[in-house]
Amino acid sequence: MAQKILAFAGSLRSASLNRKLVRIAAQGARDAGAEVTEIDLRDIPMPIFDGDLERGAGLPPNAKLFKRLLVEHNGILISSPEYNTAVTPVLKNAIDWASRTEPGDQPHAAFRGKVGGLMSASPGNYGGARSLAMLRAILSHLGVIVVPVQLSIARANEAFDADANLHDQAQRDTIRSIGAEVVSFAGKLG
Repeated sequence: MAQKILAFAGSLRSASLNRKLVRIAAQGARDAGAEVTEIDLRDIPMPIFDGDLERGAGLPPNAKLFKRLLVEHNGILISSPEYNTAVTPVLKNAIDWASRTEPGDQPHAAFRGKVGGLMSASPGNYGGARSLAMLRAILSHLGVIVVPVQLSIARANEAFDADANLHDQAQRDTIRSIGAEVVSFAGKLG
């Protein structure tokens, strides 16, 4: 049975460099035999996490949808931009909502035992590497097994061609290998 991988960027920009990057990793996962679902967090907007809102009405519908997508997949590929050395608010908010326990759930049911692959792209000199350290820590806390290889693409506004491919073959191969590695790890666990 094919592994199911969920791929998305932690960015809402329509011309997101991170969306371009995660698509390359998603293709690497497909080439490794996975069934990949690519989503855009812009299509499933969630309110800012609020414990009072959760207590009064439970998880909002889009938070439930995002959580269900995570539960239904064996692995995740995330390309995370860096905002002021940190994970983007939209990505952290989505993770916070999906981490909430609902009646009948095990703690961190949407994350525990999943395999994750991380990457980042940024116009800056660090390529978003600082956000990946934070994201790796968050996901590990939630029970995600994050593969060791990750890549941050610096000066990413110059890194892609008109067809959204990375100019640098070594970077392209590394990003594709992250997708393949998530599939391989997930297959060994499942």
